[in-house]
Amino acid sequence: MAGDPQDSANWSKVADPVDGSPVLPDFAGACTTNVIDTIVENPDDPPEWFPEGLEGAEQIVLWVLDGLGWNQMVDRLTGLRGLPAMKGRPITTVAPSTTSTALTSISTGKPPGEHGVIGYRLDVDGDVLNILRWTTSKGDAREAIPPETIQHEPVFGGQRPPVVVRAEFRDSGFTRAHLGGCRHVPYRMNSTLIAEVLHQINSNEPFVYAYYDGIDKVAHEYGLGTVYDAEILLVDRMVEYMMEMLPNDVALVITADHGQVDVGSNVFPPSPEVLSFTERQSGEARFRWLHAFPGAQHDLLEAAKAHHSDVAWVVSRDQAVDEGWFGPKVLPSPLSHLGDVALVTKTPVAFEDPMDTGPFILKGRHGALTADEMYVPLLVGRK
Repeated sequence: MAGDPQDSANWSKVADPVDGSPVLPDFAGACTTNVIDTIVENPDDPPEWFPEGLEGAEQIVLWVLDGLGWNQMVDRLTGLRGLPAMKGRPITTVAPSTTSTALTSISTGKPPGEHGVIGYRLDVDGDVLNILRWTTSKGDAREAIPPETIQHEPVFGGQRPPVVVRAEFRDSGFTRAHLGGCRHVPYRMNSTLIAEVLHQINSNEPFVYAYYDGIDKVAHEYGLGTVYDAEILLVDRMVEYMMEMLPNDVALVITADHGQVDVGSNVFPPSPEVLSFTERQSGEARFRWLHAFPGAQHDLLEAAKAHHSDVAWVVSRDQAVDEGWFGPKVLPSPLSHLGDVALVTKTPVAFEDPMDTGPFILKGRHGALTADEMYVPLLVGRK
């Protein structure tokens, strides 16, 4: 391979800024928004921040490993073989550092302020749309809120590559939003993911996209302990096997949508005073949007700062937009989905919303702007 396991000795964790500021996406450089343009448009002349290995490749596989943060990977290098054998570096994901937003930025090559999937739970005309489930309080929203009305940017540079994703995701609203127009290749087991990718390569497809969600699922349910360690090791062996089976002229590119923070049971609602000014909430537990009652925007911001600045960056919508959190521009439609005040956690805590629930309390979380969540790997493997 072009990489060598000993290269990983130069890999180190990325620290949070010493001034306590949030980690913002590097939209002009090493960011997930710029990966697909390099792969699809100009693989033989990649930017300087892209790891070597694309040049001269006849075919390229882009494999997104949901939830594999750079810092979490570096913490577990001992015992790994496949991942550290690749050329790699950390790059930033987008804000918020959440699956729905980041996967859409990877597939479209656009910042969230342009593609419109600007969070996990979006306010749409007063109702809150769960992007991954594509549901509102009224149930399935695929007809009431067609995915194409939220996200209509072309994906993968207008190509229609095979996308190897879990079978149950094939007809989901989110799949329509971020992989619309692609040729879906469903898989059900980890082994069939690899088999399907290899089949597409052997069928002379120039570009293949694959997505694996196991790391994220394990982190959410079990946190970042021994079960998570085992999942990383399993994925590492999958990567090693994939590289062994791919032909010599195929480049494997691996990246992720976000990292993880283990919050454990440190989950609580915003303070009663903050909630007294809040009509509804959107976003997610580590990037919580508060929507003020009419005329209460200023009071909400001041109350949120007074009660939660010790654990979160508390910013208004205007501040987040003006500082470029969602890209150099935010179009009117994405802007309309944002709340008035954002609680963006900077410590291992999460803000509870009774309308944002699941089958169990999540231990591993993401969405905020810490280094652990914002830095993801960009790896290239080539025999």
